[in-house]
Amino acid sequence: MEVELRIIAVTKRFPLRISRGVMSGSQNLFVLVHDDGVTGLGEAAPGTGHDPETFAEECRGQLGRFCGEPEFLPLVHEAADASTLAGFAPLFAAMRDAGLLAPAMAALDMAVWDLAAKRLGQPLWHLFGLQRTQVATSVTVGINPPDVVGERAREVLARTGAKALKVKLGSPEGCEHDRASFIAAATAAREVGALTRVDANGGWTVSEAEDMIGWLADNGCDYVEQPLAKGEEERLAALRPSPIPIFVDESVHFVEDIAPVADHVDGANLKLMKCGGLTEALRIVAEARHRGLGTMIGCMGESSVAISAGAAIGSAMDHIDLDSQLNLLDDPATGAPLVDGCLVPPDAPGHGAALTR
Repeated sequence: MEVELRIIAVTKRFPLRISRGVMSGSQNLFVLVHDDGVTGLGEAAPGTGHDPETFAEECRGQLGRFCGEPEFLPLVHEAADASTLAGFAPLFAAMRDAGLLAPAMAALDMAVWDLAAKRLGQPLWHLFGLQRTQVATSVTVGINPPDVVGERAREVLARTGAKALKVKLGSPEGCEHDRASFIAAATAAREVGALTRVDANGGWTVSEAEDMIGWLADNGCDYVEQPLAKGEEERLAALRPSPIPIFVDESVHFVEDIAPVADHVDGANLKLMKCGGLTEALRIVAEARHRGLGTMIGCMGESSVAISAGAAIGSAMDHIDLDSQLNLLDDPATGAPLVDGCLVPPDAPGHGAALTR
């Protein structure tokens, strides 16, 4: 078995601005696990708190050291051979104990799952006991002047045929700017019969969130995501009851983060780059369901590789926000296509993505 680590630059069609900053592109790390003529493929992409210029080298260094240790590479073999969540648990635990960045963990985890499914000749979604069919994915428009929000919304909806639009709010310019941006986005969405959702990325105070959530409910918003900043989870209770569902994102990274928010929200948005891969993602889904919470899967700045891995568990989600590949000028891979607004996991062994450069 050989682990290859390859860095590829990706560039966004439109820079994505959220309440905490803006990203126009990144260096992503691709992990290729070769074994007896079969290759599993994974990807690490930077998220909040990562420097997009140095992130890939940091991940490559971490994974190079991890896979070079004699006690760890056998865990990769064992996980691929087992092809079960229980079989992957020791590898995941070892990566967390070693202090790997979550996206680095995700890249190796999804590569080994891809390898395991390919060995068995099964699509990854089938190996997980899931379905190909899933709900429509949102496409995202970042924080911009309201006229630009309307323009971008029309462009992405027309280009992709998406059935749902997510608009980033929590602008430093305040709630009036947020209201104008939402109206611009919702107007564009209504023109094509698309739903409109909101992600504030923790950009509101409690009083702003109370105001905005009531106003958004009156103006046809489907749900609101992360109204308060990470670290303010106890203050979410002040927003209950809510006229529209509230999901958390930054507040939930790993399965142990579900219990502290379960009584205050309606659901959680998991991301492979936050939780460290498919193994933990499935544990988060199980815990959320156990506690009566809705499920959502989102993304950072991934290409079609990590998006296809996420799509493999899409049928377990109430909401899907896997659209970062649609905002790349230079997606280095092919994978799950968008058909009638829905991602369709390939009916091929593994997650179905392949690098093209």
